[in-house]
Amino acid sequence: MKLLTRSFYARDTLTVAKALLGKLLVRRLGKKLLIGKIVEVEAYKGFEDPASHAYKGKTFRNKVMFGRAGHAYIYFTYGNHYLLNVTTEKIGVPGAVLIRALEPLAGIETMLKLRGINDTKNLTNGPGKLTKALNVTGELNGLDLTKGDKLFICKPKNKEKFERECSRRIGIKVGLDKLWRFYIKDNPYVSRK
Repeated sequence: MKLLTRSFYARDTLTVAKALLGKLLVRRLGKKLLIGKIVEVEAYKGFEDPASHAYKGKTFRNKVMFGRAGHAYIYFTYGNHYLLNVTTEKIGVPGAVLIRALEPLAGIETMLKLRGINDTKNLTNGPGKLTKALNVTGELNGLDLTKGDKLFICKPKNKEKFERECSRRIGIKVGLDKLWRFYIKDNPYVSRK
């Protein structure tokens, strides 16, 4: 598995979002590797996007978005779960891509235990579900994804051909005109069709 480099992330947020589809998200828990293929994402473009946490400027919560590309931006939402984003763009230009769904590939038994379920189809088909399945919490906020440590993204060994679709983002009330949700067509682990 070849780790994604800083230059992969330090590009336009929409470009990175589309390019993340098919890549592998890896969570290292001790000696175990939990791996899922990224099948759905959403892009958030800072100052030009009213749905972005950075739209109104830098805060304590969103400061990771203003730093170097290739870091985990993790926040707690709805008083219930964490959401995982990866930072994009150059320093000072906030951008992030929300990882919305994964196709589980390895460490599935551990993921099922972490979620407390027996249903593989519903294991990682949503942003809160996948963070629970991979034990991604706020402790990893700001983690450099290019180091290959506790959480990282890499290229698959074999490049898969797939069709990409786009739609409105889910769970937002503003920025509904932007078709910045991208997903792999016909993948059963996409959160919503």
